Amino acid sequence: MTVPVPVHPPPLAPAARAFEAIYQAEFDVVMAYFARRTAEPQTAADLTADTFVAAITSFGSFDSSRGTARAWLLGIARRVFAQHCEAVTRGRDVVVRMTGRRALSGDEIDDLVGRIDAERAGRDLVAALSTLPALDREVVELVDLVGMTPKEAAAVLGVSSGAVRIRLFRVRGKIRDLAAHGGQR
Repeated sequence: MTVPVPVHPPPLAPAARAFEAIYQAEFDVVMAYFARRTAEPQTAADLTADTFVAAITSFGSFDSSRGTARAWLLGIARRVFAQHCEAVTRGRDVVVRMTGRRALSGDEIDDLVGRIDAERAGRDLVAALSTLPALDREVVELVDLVGMTPKEAAAVLGVSSGAVRIRLFRVRGKIRDLAAHGGQR
């Protein structure tokens, strides 16, 4: 009679441990990014998952000397959201979302509704800034809502850090003007 030998999973490779640490540290930031853009919990969950799938498949090319993991992930999230918007606009979203989708449980929906509600002020700010150019809105969001440095935001947006600082200065002035005039200008 043979005695079964217990099988232990192999230890995670250093790259897998590094990605796991990034995932755990930045999950809430990525989820909040999407919660500010949609009031639909399933969409926020799907876009967050899509972001991390894209991140894990391209993790080998991540270079921490070129920027932070947060900036890298939000750059991916930005592209994932743009692709999502394009799919919705073209009407392909219905077909894509019906295939391979796991329905959220009631507890998961409640948790995501809470996260989305927590980002309501951020969504309201993004909506109030809708009259500004898209790049100006994204600069404010990344620096003032996400808490990135102008250098990190520049890496996400693909512009120079000087351009981000100038835009941030101008946009904050516009926001102060809007606030002083009760949101009407």
